Amino acid sequence: MNHLHGRPTAAELIAAVAEFLETDVRQATSGAVNFHTRVAANVLRTVERELLDDSPAPELLGFGDEHGLAAAIRAGELDDRAAEVHAALRRLVAHRLAVSHPGYDAE
Repeated sequence: MNHLHGRPTAAELIAAVAEFLETDVRQATSGAVNFHTRVAANVLRTVERELLDDSPAPELLGFGDEHGLAAAIRAGELDDRAAEVHAALRRLVAHRLAVSHPGYDAE
């Protein structure tokens, strides 16, 4: 991966802050602050995975983006391609889950 701005990369910076929250801050806090620290660390880990994700985007049946695909589905333009739409949506959700909830497909 080409890092335009050198090191540390954005993903490395995010990982460092997440690590700090997961260790030092969580150990030094309790209650609501501890819970919100865990939530913040989880958000940072998700952003880190998004930045590091180099897998190809799922095929959207020829539409340029999800909005175009969704509009076509709502308009009934793909009603005769239900099996293809279903498969494309499953790939799209699987791709999202791989970043937002790693290991979900193994559960």
